Amino acid sequence: MMKGVPKTLLLCMALLAWACSLASSSDPSPLQDFCIAINDTSSDHAVFVNGKFCKHPKLATANDFFFSGLDTARDTSNPLGSNVTLLNVDKILGLNTLGISLARIDFAPYGLNPPHIHPRGTEILVVQEGTLLVGFITSNPDNRLFSKVLNARDVFVFPIGLIHFQFNVGKTNAIAFAGLSSQNPGLITIENAVFGSNPPINPDVLAKAFQLDRNVVNYLQKKF
Repeated sequence: MMKGVPKTLLLCMALLAWACSLASSSDPSPLQDFCIAINDTSSDHAVFVNGKFCKHPKLATANDFFFSGLDTARDTSNPLGSNVTLLNVDKILGLNTLGISLARIDFAPYGLNPPHIHPRGTEILVVQEGTLLVGFITSNPDNRLFSKVLNARDVFVFPIGLIHFQFNVGKTNAIAFAGLSSQNPGLITIENAVFGSNPPINPDVLAKAFQLDRNVVNYLQKKF
């Protein structure tokens, strides 16, 4: 290991290097849920690009590639007991077109980063402190669970688009860092998307899909 370089910094550098290696030389992948083509660009229609417009290179500064404060613990006093700090292109403008982002995840004891999906990015996670139960589930029809208990310095990969989670099974706080293979990997939290959609999904649909009483569905929709 390089002398004088913190282990956490080396791990973060390794995560970013791995994510960068996934960049493709073919057509770029979508950087949001959808991008509607506009044929008539002479009118007053709103224009939304796949990603972000680019600043002229001569106007770039070091601050465009910089973020400070990832060493600070985040507030986990919420029902889930976790807090995710995502450094994507919205936080570091220099990430635009580079296909990478980074996240810090703080966990209270028994805190949970609930089942969720990143529709545009594979994730590689390293535990800095604590013990995490992590896992992902494959697509139909197998729905196979791949799960491990991770300790400090352990690493786990969550393939793009698959449901995954992290749960602090320890009695102390836990910290993890994750590299993602997109400047805007996206996030779909399963319970929020299903029971908290706007407008709400018809309760009869959810009652039949989850084999629940309609009153239970109504309760969950109000909760989320």
